[in-house]
Amino acid sequence: MAAIRQMLILAFVAILGLAACAPIYRNHGFVPPDIDLAQVEVGRTTMEDLPGLIGRPSAQGLLTGSGWYYVGSRWRHYGATRPQEVQRQVVAVSFAPNGTVSNVERFGLERGRVVTLSRRVTEGSVTEISLIGQLLGNLGNFQAGDIIDNY
Repeated sequence: MAAIRQMLILAFVAILGLAACAPIYRNHGFVPPDIDLAQVEVGRTTMEDLPGLIGRPSAQGLLTGSGWYYVGSRWRHYGATRPQEVQRQVVAVSFAPNGTVSNVERFGLERGRVVTLSRRVTEGSVTEISLIGQLLGNLGNFQAGDIIDNY
């Protein structure tokens, strides 16, 4: 009888130990699903329409009105090891100067590289300023009075 009791306790401890090592997945951020993105019409939908269709963005572009970014990631927590990002998606919505949607793109992270998963673009060229162009464009816009407080 004591041997059966010890076997049951050992089995319970083994099952509990294995359950503690099961991975736990956590989602961070928000990416609109494809069914909601299908409601966004390139060239017709305006910036004011987007919150009602797909929600507010996680981030906005460096230039006012240049784009909205929806970022979502999935992390796997496994025991005492460091959490690992197993999936990341970014939906970038760009706007034309008149405030209508000019581009909708979905990016993923595959094997550490950014991959374009889908893209919808208006007819004609889409012009964007690169990060380096934005930084170099701001070099002459600073004045000493902006940095130093006047008493």
